[in-house]
Amino acid sequence: MKILVGSRNPVKIKSVEDAFKNYFDAVAVTGVEVESGVSNQPIGDETFIGAKNRVLTLMKMNETNNLAADFFVGIEGGIVQLFNKWFAFGCMCVADKEGDIGFGLSPHFELPEIVVKKLLNGIELGDVMDEIQNQENTKQKLGAIGYFTNGVMNRKELYAEGLKAAVVPFLKKDLYFADKIKGKSII
Repeated sequence: MKILVGSRNPVKIKSVEDAFKNYFDAVAVTGVEVESGVSNQPIGDETFIGAKNRVLTLMKMNETNNLAADFFVGIEGGIVQLFNKWFAFGCMCVADKEGDIGFGLSPHFELPEIVVKKLLNGIELGDVMDEIQNQENTKQKLGAIGYFTNGVMNRKELYAEGLKAAVVPFLKKDLYFADKIKGKSII
């Protein structure tokens, strides 16, 4: 099974591989750099839009270049305000070669106000975390979740959980895409 991921970030590629291997055999994941079409630090629904934009671009590339992919994955990290708190999360959009689309979300984790202020001023979470940790490219390592959990969870694990959820509609296509399945009814 061939899967295209809208990023060359090794953490995202490995999280897709780990998640899909739970459901499918012979998984081959390829990262392709594509634009999200949203701001560097997506907020709220913009996170969903960015993930879906990545998938739609991959689907066009697949068709144009005859890449024969089975699934397309877009992962977008964003922030959202819930219950007067700001949380970081990953949004995962998955589409199959038939054009069916599903979404999943990673666990959300609360962000401190000092980080939120920078994010709301347009600075990407990865850059803020690099500054806090005095390191470079932390988003291709443990990520913010790794820092805030003292290494108990890393970015790959965070994203893999959301990806497992994003695959759900494809495991139960008769329920999620019933309008496309003619002559079948389970209810």
